[in-house]
Amino acid sequence: MKAGLNFIAAIVAAGLVVIGAAIFTVDQRQHAIVFQLGEVKDVIEEPGLYFKWPLIQNVRYFDKRILTLDSADPERFITSEKKNVLVDSFVKWRIVDPKLYYISVAGDEARARTRLAQTVNAGLREEFGKRTVHDVVSGERDKIMEEMRQKADLDARKIGVQIVDVRVKRVDLPAEVSESVYRRMEAERKRVANELRSQGYAEAEKIRADADKQREVIVAEAYREAQKIKGEGDARAASIYAQAFGQNPEFYAFYRSLEAYRNSFGSKNDVIVVEPNSDFFKYMKNRGGDKAVK
Repeated sequence: MKAGLNFIAAIVAAGLVVIGAAIFTVDQRQHAIVFQLGEVKDVIEEPGLYFKWPLIQNVRYFDKRILTLDSADPERFITSEKKNVLVDSFVKWRIVDPKLYYISVAGDEARARTRLAQTVNAGLREEFGKRTVHDVVSGERDKIMEEMRQKADLDARKIGVQIVDVRVKRVDLPAEVSESVYRRMEAERKRVANELRSQGYAEAEKIRADADKQREVIVAEAYREAQKIKGEGDARAASIYAQAFGQNPEFYAFYRSLEAYRNSFGSKNDVIVVEPNSDFFKYMKNRGGDKAVK
């Protein structure tokens, strides 16, 4: 009886082992390839629970996520100006055809990385060789990365891989040429600054001269207008004086003589030499029996 129970238990255990060996799961982050006696039998893309024949079939998993290929050290490239630049870049890639990926690189990620690194390096070398330092630093950097992605993706498809993105993180000049480049840049900036200062000084002188000219014109016009107004005022005053004094010429003559007397004898020390019979003393002489004005 006990032997029979042991036999049944052994059969159940063997069945569980067989069932466990026949069942496998695929994660949503994985591709799976089912091999039968070393040959590719099936490629599983969707996650879930699957079955395989024990002993004669086995399963290999490949990552479905986006992977990163980042160069350990910057690569040295030559531009169209024959100048060396150090380029630090990285590549985003993923497996899109697990069967082709396995056939091409035997499913070895290290071999795939080597292949992709060679492709990207050759493409970047070609793109940098067609452009100047300015282009690769800022002018056409986005264009370089997009063209490089397209070219690398065409080659990567041959091994079942998609190139999602190619990015240039940094472009530097080698240490041996950086200092000379910086000195040249500094000299160029100083030249531009001096040129701008000269232009500013010339413009300031032009503005100052124009302002002085306008000031002179305004002053001259103001003086002319003032003289015109003054002349008109003098003419008007003379007209009024002439009109007023013309009404009584004798009184006008008497008034002018009094003004002359006042101006001539303003101080006791004033001395005047004139003939007594002069017209200057006409109104000081005795007229009509009156005493002379003293």
